[in-house]
Amino acid sequence: MKVLITGATGLVGNELVSLLLKNGVYINYLTTSESKLQNETNYKGFLWNPNKGDIDENSLEDVDAIIHLAGASISKRWTDSYKQEILESRVLSTTLLYGALKNKPNKVTQFISASAIGIYPDSLDRVYSEEETEFDNSFLSHVVQRWEAAVDRIKQLDIKVSKIRTGLVLSGKGGALKEIAGPVKLGLGAAFGSGNQMQSWIHIYDLIHIYLFVLLNEMEGVYNAVAPYPVTNKTLVKEIAKVMDKPFFLPGIPKFVMEMALGEMHTLLFASQNVSAKKIIGEGYQFKYLSLEKALKAELG
Repeated sequence: MKVLITGATGLVGNELVSLLLKNGVYINYLTTSESKLQNETNYKGFLWNPNKGDIDENSLEDVDAIIHLAGASISKRWTDSYKQEILESRVLSTTLLYGALKNKPNKVTQFISASAIGIYPDSLDRVYSEEETEFDNSFLSHVVQRWEAAVDRIKQLDIKVSKIRTGLVLSGKGGALKEIAGPVKLGLGAAFGSGNQMQSWIHIYDLIHIYLFVLLNEMEGVYNAVAPYPVTNKTLVKEIAKVMDKPFFLPGIPKFVMEMALGEMHTLLFASQNVSAKKIIGEGYQFKYLSLEKALKAELG
Protein backbone atom coordinates (compact mmCIF):
# COMPACT_ATOMS: atom_id res chain seq x y z
CA MET A 1 0.00 0.00 0.00
CA LYS A 2 1.18 3.53 -0.77
CA VAL A 3 -0.08 6.62 1.07
CA LEU A 4 0.37 10.31 0.28
CA ILE A 5 0.60 12.32 3.50
CA THR A 6 0.55 16.06 4.15
CA GLY A 7 1.83 17.54 7.40
CA ALA A 8 4.27 14.62 7.66
CA THR A 9 6.78 16.54 9.79
CA GLY A 10 4.26 17.90 12.32
CA LEU A 11 3.64 16.47 15.79
CA VAL A 12 1.03 13.92 14.65
CA GLY A 13 2.48 13.42 11.16
CA ASN A 14 5.92 12.48 12.43
CA GLU A 15 4.53 9.76 14.71
CA LEU A 16 2.08 8.53 12.07
CA VAL A 17 4.81 8.24 9.42
CA SER A 18 6.85 6.00 11.78
CA LEU A 19 3.80 3.81 12.44
CA LEU A 20 2.93 3.48 8.74
CA LEU A 21 6.51 2.59 7.79
CA LYS A 22 6.58 -0.07 10.54
CA ASN A 23 3.43 -1.53 8.97
CA GLY A 24 5.05 -1.81 5.55
CA VAL A 25 3.24 1.18 4.03
CA TYR A 26 5.12 3.14 1.35
CA ILE A 27 4.90 6.90 1.84
CA ASN A 28 4.92 9.91 -0.45
CA TYR A 29 4.76 13.21 1.40
CA LEU A 30 4.17 16.81 0.41
CA THR A 31 6.31 19.61 1.80
CA THR A 32 6.69 23.33 1.14
CA SER A 33 10.41 23.15 1.96
CA GLU A 34 13.02 21.91 -0.51
CA SER A 35 15.40 21.14 2.38
CA LYS A 36 12.91 18.56 3.72
CA LEU A 37 12.85 16.49 0.53
CA GLN A 38 14.02 12.89 0.89
CA ASN A 39 14.10 10.17 -1.74
CA GLU A 40 14.11 6.76 -0.05
CA THR A 41 12.46 3.67 -1.55
CA ASN A 42 9.58 3.83 0.95
CA TYR A 43 9.65 7.55 1.87
CA LYS A 44 9.65 10.14 -0.91
CA GLY A 45 9.12 13.88 -0.70
CA PHE A 46 7.40 16.14 -3.24
CA LEU A 47 7.00 19.92 -3.31
CA TRP A 48 3.76 21.85 -3.07
CA ASN A 49 2.69 25.40 -2.24
CA PRO A 50 -1.03 25.66 -1.42
CA ASN A 51 -0.86 29.48 -1.26
CA LYS A 52 0.27 29.59 -4.89
CA GLY A 53 -1.79 26.59 -6.01
CA ASP A 54 1.34 24.59 -6.92
CA ILE A 55 1.65 20.82 -6.43
CA ASP A 56 3.91 18.16 -7.90
CA GLU A 57 1.27 15.80 -9.29
CA ASN A 58 3.87 13.01 -9.48
CA SER A 59 3.22 12.68 -5.74
CA LEU A 60 -0.02 10.84 -6.66
CA GLU A 61 1.70 8.08 -8.64
CA ASP A 62 0.58 4.62 -7.43
CA VAL A 63 -0.99 6.16 -4.30
CA ASP A 64 -3.91 4.23 -2.76
CA ALA A 65 -4.90 6.70 -0.03
CA ILE A 66 -4.25 10.27 1.13
CA ILE A 67 -3.89 11.32 4.76
CA HIS A 68 -4.25 15.09 5.03
CA LEU A 69 -2.86 16.58 8.26
CA ALA A 70 -1.43 19.90 7.04
CA GLY A 71 -2.61 23.11 8.70
CA ALA A 72 -1.11 26.08 10.55
CA SER A 73 -0.82 25.62 14.32
CA ILE A 74 -3.73 27.02 16.35
CA SER A 75 -1.50 27.59 19.38
CA LYS A 76 -0.01 30.88 18.23
CA ARG A 77 -1.53 34.30 18.96
CA TRP A 78 -4.59 34.84 16.75
CA THR A 79 -3.90 38.12 14.99
CA ASP A 80 -6.26 38.87 12.09
CA SER A 81 -3.60 37.84 9.58
CA TYR A 82 -2.78 34.64 11.48
CA LYS A 83 -6.47 33.73 11.71
CA GLN A 84 -6.55 33.98 7.92
CA GLU A 85 -3.53 31.66 7.77
CA ILE A 86 -5.19 29.11 10.10
CA LEU A 87 -8.20 29.00 7.76
CA GLU A 88 -6.42 29.16 4.40
CA SER A 89 -3.74 26.60 5.29
CA ARG A 90 -6.54 24.06 5.68
CA VAL A 91 -8.99 25.07 2.98
CA LEU A 92 -6.51 25.96 0.21
CA SER A 93 -4.45 22.81 0.76
CA THR A 94 -7.58 20.64 0.60
CA THR A 95 -8.80 22.43 -2.53
CA LEU A 96 -5.38 21.93 -4.15
CA LEU A 97 -5.51 18.18 -3.43
CA TYR A 98 -9.04 18.04 -4.88
CA GLY A 99 -7.83 19.73 -8.07
CA ALA A 100 -4.84 17.39 -8.41
CA LEU A 101 -7.05 14.32 -7.92
CA LYS A 102 -9.51 15.62 -10.49
CA ASN A 103 -6.88 16.53 -13.09
CA LYS A 104 -4.39 13.68 -12.90
CA PRO A 105 -5.36 10.04 -13.50
CA ASN A 106 -4.79 8.19 -10.23
CA LYS A 107 -5.80 5.11 -8.23
CA VAL A 108 -6.65 6.86 -4.95
CA THR A 109 -9.67 5.23 -3.27
CA GLN A 110 -9.54 6.83 0.18
CA PHE A 111 -9.03 10.34 1.62
CA ILE A 112 -8.57 10.70 5.40
CA SER A 113 -8.47 14.23 6.78
CA ALA A 114 -7.67 15.64 10.17
CA SER A 115 -10.44 17.70 11.75
CA ALA A 116 -11.18 19.00 15.25
CA ILE A 117 -13.75 18.70 18.03
CA GLY A 118 -13.69 22.51 18.15
CA ILE A 119 -16.60 22.29 15.67
CA TYR A 120 -18.94 21.35 18.55
CA PRO A 121 -20.67 23.95 20.74
CA ASP A 122 -19.26 24.97 24.12
CA SER A 123 -21.38 23.20 26.75
CA LEU A 124 -20.89 21.97 30.32
CA ASP A 125 -23.67 19.37 30.16
CA ARG A 126 -24.11 18.07 26.60
CA VAL A 127 -22.28 15.05 25.15
CA TYR A 128 -21.44 15.31 21.45
CA SER A 129 -21.48 12.45 18.96
CA GLU A 130 -20.61 12.52 15.25
CA GLU A 131 -24.33 12.89 14.43
CA GLU A 132 -24.42 16.39 15.98
CA THR A 133 -25.76 18.98 13.53
CA GLU A 134 -25.56 22.08 15.73
CA PHE A 135 -22.13 23.69 15.52
CA ASP A 136 -20.47 26.43 17.53
CA ASN A 137 -20.35 30.06 16.44
CA SER A 138 -16.67 30.45 17.35
CA PHE A 139 -13.79 31.23 15.02
CA LEU A 140 -12.37 27.72 15.38
CA SER A 141 -15.71 26.07 14.63
CA HIS A 142 -16.08 28.18 11.48
CA VAL A 143 -12.59 27.06 10.40
CA VAL A 144 -13.46 23.38 10.93
CA GLN A 145 -16.78 23.74 9.08
CA ARG A 146 -15.06 25.32 6.05
CA TRP A 147 -12.29 22.71 6.21
CA GLU A 148 -14.72 19.78 6.34
CA ALA A 149 -16.79 21.26 3.50
CA ALA A 150 -13.63 21.38 1.34
CA VAL A 151 -12.84 17.77 2.28
CA ASP A 152 -16.39 16.63 1.45
CA ARG A 153 -16.00 17.82 -2.18
CA ILE A 154 -13.58 14.93 -2.68
CA LYS A 155 -16.56 12.54 -2.42
CA GLN A 156 -17.58 13.82 -5.88
CA LEU A 157 -14.54 11.95 -7.26
CA ASP A 158 -15.85 8.57 -6.03
CA ILE A 159 -13.26 8.51 -3.25
CA LYS A 160 -14.11 7.34 0.27
CA VAL A 161 -13.76 10.26 2.67
CA SER A 162 -13.25 10.18 6.42
CA LYS A 163 -12.74 13.05 8.88
CA ILE A 164 -10.96 12.52 12.20
CA ARG A 165 -12.29 15.09 14.70
CA THR A 166 -9.43 15.25 17.14
CA GLY A 167 -9.49 16.24 20.80
CA LEU A 168 -6.72 17.50 23.07
CA VAL A 169 -3.65 15.49 22.01
CA LEU A 170 -1.40 14.30 24.84
CA SER A 171 2.21 14.11 23.69
CA GLY A 172 5.35 14.98 25.60
CA LYS A 173 6.94 16.15 22.33
CA GLY A 174 4.77 19.23 21.87
CA GLY A 175 1.25 20.52 21.28
CA ALA A 176 -1.26 21.41 23.98
CA LEU A 177 0.17 19.21 26.74
CA LYS A 178 3.52 20.99 26.62
CA GLU A 179 1.75 24.36 26.91
CA ILE A 180 -0.41 23.26 29.87
CA ALA A 181 2.46 21.45 31.62
CA GLY A 182 4.82 24.45 31.27
CA PRO A 183 3.41 26.51 34.18
CA VAL A 184 2.96 23.31 36.26
CA LYS A 185 6.67 22.55 35.83
CA LEU A 186 7.43 25.99 37.28
CA GLY A 187 5.22 25.22 40.29
CA LEU A 188 2.37 27.41 39.00
CA GLY A 189 -0.23 24.73 38.24
CA ALA A 190 -3.83 25.95 38.34
CA ALA A 191 -7.06 25.33 36.46
CA PHE A 192 -8.41 27.86 33.94
CA GLY A 193 -11.39 29.74 35.37
CA SER A 194 -13.76 27.45 37.26
CA GLY A 195 -11.93 24.43 35.86
CA ASN A 196 -15.30 22.76 35.22
CA GLN A 197 -14.98 22.85 31.43
CA MET A 198 -14.76 19.36 29.92
CA GLN A 199 -11.57 18.35 28.11
CA SER A 200 -11.89 15.49 25.65
CA TRP A 201 -8.32 14.23 25.41
CA ILE A 202 -6.51 11.50 23.46
CA HIS A 203 -3.02 10.03 23.80
CA ILE A 204 -1.00 10.42 20.61
CA TYR A 205 -0.51 6.62 20.45
CA ASP A 206 -4.28 6.13 20.12
CA LEU A 207 -4.65 9.01 17.67
CA ILE A 208 -2.13 7.61 15.18
CA HIS A 209 -3.51 4.10 15.62
CA ILE A 210 -7.03 5.41 14.84
CA TYR A 211 -5.66 6.79 11.55
CA LEU A 212 -4.12 3.39 10.80
CA PHE A 213 -7.37 1.63 11.80
CA VAL A 214 -9.48 3.86 9.52
CA LEU A 215 -6.97 3.39 6.68
CA LEU A 216 -6.73 -0.40 6.87
CA ASN A 217 -10.49 -0.87 7.29
CA GLU A 218 -11.34 1.64 4.53
CA MET A 219 -13.80 3.43 6.81
CA GLU A 220 -15.89 6.39 5.67
CA GLY A 221 -17.53 9.23 7.58
CA VAL A 222 -16.80 11.31 10.67
CA TYR A 223 -15.00 9.84 13.68
CA ASN A 224 -14.28 11.51 17.00
CA ALA A 225 -10.69 10.81 18.02
CA VAL A 226 -11.03 11.17 21.79
CA ALA A 227 -10.48 8.78 24.69
CA PRO A 228 -13.71 7.39 26.22
CA TYR A 229 -13.29 9.17 29.57
CA PRO A 230 -13.06 12.96 29.26
CA VAL A 231 -12.18 14.99 32.37
CA THR A 232 -12.65 18.52 33.64
CA ASN A 233 -9.86 21.04 33.14
CA LYS A 234 -9.34 21.05 36.91
CA THR A 235 -8.81 17.27 36.92
CA LEU A 236 -6.47 17.49 33.92
CA VAL A 237 -4.19 20.10 35.49
CA LYS A 238 -4.33 18.40 38.90
CA GLU A 239 -3.29 15.06 37.32
CA ILE A 240 -0.46 16.76 35.41
CA ALA A 241 0.76 18.31 38.69
CA LYS A 242 0.52 14.93 40.43
CA VAL A 243 2.51 13.11 37.73
CA MET A 244 5.15 15.86 37.75
CA ASP A 245 5.18 15.97 41.57
CA LYS A 246 4.35 19.69 41.58
CA PRO A 247 1.80 21.74 43.54
CA PHE A 248 -1.72 22.45 42.29
CA PHE A 249 -3.28 25.77 43.30
CA LEU A 250 -6.83 26.95 43.85
CA PRO A 251 -8.59 29.12 42.74
CA GLY A 252 -8.20 28.94 38.97
CA ILE A 253 -6.59 31.51 36.70
CA PRO A 254 -9.22 34.16 35.83
CA LYS A 255 -10.39 34.40 32.23
CA PHE A 256 -9.37 38.06 31.84
CA VAL A 257 -5.76 37.23 32.77
CA MET A 258 -5.53 34.62 30.01
CA GLU A 259 -7.26 36.97 27.57
CA MET A 260 -4.60 39.61 28.27
CA ALA A 261 -1.83 37.03 27.84
CA LEU A 262 -3.12 35.18 24.78
CA GLY A 263 -5.73 37.36 23.11
CA GLU A 264 -8.62 35.57 21.37
CA MET A 265 -6.75 32.26 21.54
CA HIS A 266 -7.63 32.10 25.27
CA THR A 267 -11.08 30.78 24.27
CA LEU A 268 -9.44 27.39 23.58
CA LEU A 269 -8.65 27.02 27.29
CA PHE A 270 -12.16 27.80 28.49
CA ALA A 271 -14.29 25.96 25.91
CA SER A 272 -16.05 22.85 27.20
CA GLN A 273 -16.63 19.91 24.86
CA ASN A 274 -17.63 16.50 26.19
CA VAL A 275 -17.18 14.35 23.10
CA SER A 276 -18.16 10.70 22.69
CA ALA A 277 -15.82 7.94 21.47
CA LYS A 278 -18.65 5.38 21.10
CA LYS A 279 -18.63 5.32 17.29
CA ILE A 280 -14.95 4.41 16.83
CA ILE A 281 -15.19 1.86 19.68
CA GLY A 282 -18.28 0.39 17.99
CA GLU A 283 -16.21 -0.08 14.83
CA GLY A 284 -13.79 -2.23 16.83
CA TYR A 285 -11.00 0.16 17.81
CA GLN A 286 -9.52 -0.71 21.22
CA PHE A 287 -7.91 2.14 23.13
CA LYS A 288 -4.54 1.59 24.79
CA TYR A 289 -4.85 4.70 26.97
CA LEU A 290 -8.23 4.79 28.71
CA SER A 291 -6.87 6.33 31.91
CA LEU A 292 -5.67 9.95 31.95
CA GLU A 293 -3.11 9.10 34.65
CA LYS A 294 -1.61 6.31 32.52
CA ALA A 295 -1.52 8.59 29.46
CA LEU A 296 0.20 11.40 31.37
CA LYS A 297 2.73 9.08 33.01
CA ALA A 298 3.67 7.75 29.57
CA GLU A 299 4.46 11.29 28.37
CA LEU A 300 5.54 13.21 31.49
CA GLY A 301 6.52 10.54 34.03
